[in-house]
Amino acid sequence: MIAIFKRELRAYFASPIGYVVVAVLLVLYGFFYYEVMLISSSAYIGEVFNSMFMISMMVMPIITMRSMSDDRKNKTDQALLTAPVSVTGIVLGKFFAAFGVYFIAVTLSLLPAFTISMFASQFPWGILFGNYVGTLLYGAAMISIGVFISSLTVSQVIAAIGTFAIAILLMFLDGIASAMSGNILGTVITWLSFTSRYNTFTQGVFGVSSVVYFVSVAAVFIFLTARKVESRRWN
Repeated sequence: MIAIFKRELRAYFASPIGYVVVAVLLVLYGFFYYEVMLISSSAYIGEVFNSMFMISMMVMPIITMRSMSDDRKNKTDQALLTAPVSVTGIVLGKFFAAFGVYFIAVTLSLLPAFTISMFASQFPWGILFGNYVGTLLYGAAMISIGVFISSLTVSQVIAAIGTFAIAILLMFLDGIASAMSGNILGTVITWLSFTSRYNTFTQGVFGVSSVVYFVSVAAVFIFLTARKVESRRWN
């Protein structure tokens, strides 16, 4: 798994994808931090992540679109499947490489916040790290979904569009649940909502159930991806 992870992470930064994703996210984070500085109140730190939430989710298709489909397109998937590494190890390596790119961008985005904290009398550390952890967990779940969708097609474009569609659907799931409130379907949709669980972190509250939910979603889609790849090995 570690070898796959290193290979995939190098591949992201051997092409412009890794640099572009990190640079775009950091520039936008920097812009919103600049707006907080203009307001002269660190209480608005949470608004930086709130503003970046949708943009961050829109970046997911770019990160994951090549993860599995690229090997199938270049006919290198069979070499991977015959390598002395488990299918789960292959999928985990690719997942952690994609997550690594996202992790680098989100973690580096904390640097302006640390700078602002030096000049703030009362800095909302709980809000900051709540948003940080929530953003990473939501991102991990979305990346696992993107990797799974990438395993279903040889086209990076189709994989990106599919992941983008899922990201949009998940962001508006709360609205759909509200329209169906009062029945079982609405209750189920509310329970499945990513946004409501993410919002817990934005308030600086580390809900164990929300952590378990996001980790479970990532685990389920990693498992499904592994089973999909395994089926190609036998075919």
